[in-house]
Amino acid sequence: MTLLDWLVLIGTTAFIVGWGLWRTRGESNTTEEYLRGGHDLRWPTIGLSVMATQASAITFLSVPGQAYEDGMRFVQFYFGLPIAMVIISAVFVPIYYRLNVLTAYEYLESRFDLKTRLLGALLFLIQRGLASGITIYAPSIILSAIFGWPLEPTIVLMGGLVILYTVTGGSKAVSQTQKQQMVVMLGGMVVAALVIVWRLPEHVSFGQAVDVAGALGRMNVVSFDFDFQDRYNFWSGITGGLFLSLSYFGTDQSQVGRYLTGRSITESRLGLLFNGVLKIPMQFLILFVGILVFVFYQFTAPPLLFNNTLRARVQATAHADELAAVETRWAQAQADKRAEADRYLAARESGDSAAVASARERLQATSRTAEGLRKEAKAVVSRALPGAETKDSDYIFISFVKDWMPSGLVGLLICVILAAAMSSIASELNALGATTTVDFYRRLIRREASDRHMLIASKLLTVFWGLVAVAFASFASLLDNLIQAVNILGSIFYGTVLGLFLVAFFLKHVRSHAVFLAAVLSQGTVIALYATTKIGYLWYNVIGCALVVVLSLLLQPFMPREQQAGPSVQT
Repeated sequence: MTLLDWLVLIGTTAFIVGWGLWRTRGESNTTEEYLRGGHDLRWPTIGLSVMATQASAITFLSVPGQAYEDGMRFVQFYFGLPIAMVIISAVFVPIYYRLNVLTAYEYLESRFDLKTRLLGALLFLIQRGLASGITIYAPSIILSAIFGWPLEPTIVLMGGLVILYTVTGGSKAVSQTQKQQMVVMLGGMVVAALVIVWRLPEHVSFGQAVDVAGALGRMNVVSFDFDFQDRYNFWSGITGGLFLSLSYFGTDQSQVGRYLTGRSITESRLGLLFNGVLKIPMQFLILFVGILVFVFYQFTAPPLLFNNTLRARVQATAHADELAAVETRWAQAQADKRAEADRYLAARESGDSAAVASARERLQATSRTAEGLRKEAKAVVSRALPGAETKDSDYIFISFVKDWMPSGLVGLLICVILAAAMSSIASELNALGATTTVDFYRRLIRREASDRHMLIASKLLTVFWGLVAVAFASFASLLDNLIQAVNILGSIFYGTVLGLFLVAFFLKHVRSHAVFLAAVLSQGTVIALYATTKIGYLWYNVIGCALVVVLSLLLQPFMPREQQAGPSVQT
């Protein structure tokens, strides 16, 4: 990175954090203001905050790499989200506002009992606590590998900055900061897309770039093939994605806490609907950036291994010559691939359908050859470094940024990744601290504590979860694909939690014992299915939720009679 890159990175990051702290100075003097931001945010801030909470650094690191290797079909993951936003706006938001809750799980005690509330809160703390560690670790490990930054200081610095403004300014500082972060993130990705198009060879237009991507199977936006083991198709997105979105935005405190900061129900609803309208186009843009990187590397030779640290480590072993031999063949394969891409475009210009079909087949053959060499290289790495993680899709975009982006833009795009990491982590820490304070500490330990005591406890518990996240990040190992890892983790738990809320909303005759037992059995079943089957992870949201609902109905007739819970919220 050049001096200009460092100035852009440090200046933009400092401005975002400083702006959030300045805008919220002196405004978090009570527990409610600290945890819920004072009920005065407008819908644009809420909408951008909701989007920024979901768009972690993993999104900007993993999604372009996902598109590079697998095409556009990951966008189907979000097909159920707009529907979920409408349902949450119509059902969830009015109930939360009417009961004036600080956390979503307070409602579960109002509807059922304390043990059900604690179960819902505990499931949230488990999955979100682990996910927050991955959220810090993901950008830290990749930036460390690409730029040679020391890993531990990178993790500690990122975690420390987030803890600082989250604890200092509370929920409102998180929302105000996320608004600026979201603008930087979206602007950075638009700039990245424009620069990649500019970097393409002069004879390759934007339309021709899309044509090449389509010929190589990367423009696979929608698939209507029904397959339970296929993670991304229309059916898994519109059903599993719907249930995941309902769970995440409707019952996950990191999101509920974002839209409960609104000055009214209308502002919260508009913020959610804003997210529902813009989320799919945003994800399409991020995926398409990965497609443009893929096309760029059809005309310019990419690295054989995008994680250059692994390559350097292999070169220091007895397998160095074996890797060098693969690299020699790789260079020739790249030259062949570029020649075939040029021939394909020439055939398209000629309008000869037979020539186009023949050229497409040859281009696809050279692409398969290159993919085969990548597999060979990864096999060499596995032999040279047993146990090393060879999947490098999370390194593709950041490697391109380092090698091909102009000075200044490298700093901007690194800032995009750090801003995304901090925005998501801040919401997670705020939600973890709020849930621990409200649903456990105040409910079970210090029910009569003063507001000042609870405010201090909230800040200390937020710091605690920040340190837990940093500690987990420091000892975590790189997972298969970070964006999938976080979504899998959520899918394992979200279905059960959503089932609790749906039973609470719509099955008024079901009482606490039945739903509690149903939730425990459902969660155990989902974990067992994950461990023993190859079902696409989005379906776990449907399975977990459906099991809670069905088992609750089946178990209720056999449960002892209970007194109906009261309408007020127990705190």
